[in-house]
Amino acid sequence: MDLYVNDFCQDESGAVTVDWVVLTAAIIGLGMLVLIPIAFSATSSSQGVADYIGNMNSGYGNN
Repeated sequence: MDLYVNDFCQDESGAVTVDWVVLTAAIIGLGMLVLIPIAFSATSSSQGVADYIGNMNSGYGNN
């Protein structure tokens, strides 16, 4: 039993997994930090375009 516990404590292969999880979480967090303001500005821009198109006269004889 002591040999198993000693081998488990000295094994570092799980540390790489933890590093990848932390690195992936950091990349996702930075991506969200950058993309959230862009998403909100795109929504307001698309609403402005929709309002402009909605106010345009269309149809026969409305030139």
